[in-house]
Amino acid sequence: MKVLVTGAAGMLGRKFCEKLVAVRSIAGKEVEGLTMADIVDPPPIAGTPFPIQSAACDLAEPGVAEELVAHRPGIILHTAAIVSGEAETDFDKGYSINVDGAINLFEAIRNAEYRPRVIFTSSIAVFGAPFPEVIGEEFFLTPLTSYGAQKAIGELLLADYTRKGFFDGIGIRLPTICVRPGKPNRAASSFFSSIIREPLNGQEAVLPVPDTVRHWFASPRSAVGFFFRAAEIDGQLVGPRRTLSMPGLSVTVGEMIESLRRCAGDERANLIHRSPDATIMRIVEGWAQALDASRAKQLGFEAETDFDEIIRAHIEDEQIKL
Repeated sequence: MKVLVTGAAGMLGRKFCEKLVAVRSIAGKEVEGLTMADIVDPPPIAGTPFPIQSAACDLAEPGVAEELVAHRPGIILHTAAIVSGEAETDFDKGYSINVDGAINLFEAIRNAEYRPRVIFTSSIAVFGAPFPEVIGEEFFLTPLTSYGAQKAIGELLLADYTRKGFFDGIGIRLPTICVRPGKPNRAASSFFSSIIREPLNGQEAVLPVPDTVRHWFASPRSAVGFFFRAAEIDGQLVGPRRTLSMPGLSVTVGEMIESLRRCAGDERANLIHRSPDATIMRIVEGWAQALDASRAKQLGFEAETDFDEIIRAHIEDEQIKL
């Protein structure tokens, strides 16, 4: 099985590739080769048991997608995207990467005339207020941000190209992923990770929203698990609605901080400082707080059930000493 990952220099793409190297198989087949593509050259992974090709490229540019699928990878994980905050402030860049890039990839696969499994990473940003208490499986897509609109377009394209038989697509509607390692990115949701990650590292963190803000989360470890499950699942079981809302955990910011206090103590939790930001708050008010992920759960997708578990996974994965 040959595998292509776009956005492979990003956090989730990278973690998926590292897991692939560790387990050496996917969808019940041994991995024969991996192509890691991103706008910058993805860092190498040591000790790889199969050939890895790195490509620094822009899917929005003509001919790039055709080169990436020329060796006919059987599984394609498309994580390349401009994140929410940047997509909102740079309209042209958001549509170029998030929409044109996806179209170019889908068209390249169609023109290659073979039928791989395509895993498309979408987002709960496709939903917009007003929300019910829990967003059900029948709730319509009414995004209130450019990023959400771009991901909704990708979901529709994925379903139509799958319906036409050009590829076998599965859309993964991710919760907000927390705790993200490394430095903050330009996503409006970045503070959710910062208020856990920085205190765990002994650093101060700024909280721009009230403790009462509730949101929908899963860990990077769970997200990688979603991708592996999406690679192997029988598409006929998914049916014509090709994008699934992933399982997650609905908690408030205050509950997150209390989890941090339990896992790391008062000294770390007290490193969080409140500094309200009206712009961030306006964006957050348009986000989902809880989802019904019953379809995905029935199909074998799993995530954490309490926030302590998310924090402990981050401590373990990033080898943090408390």
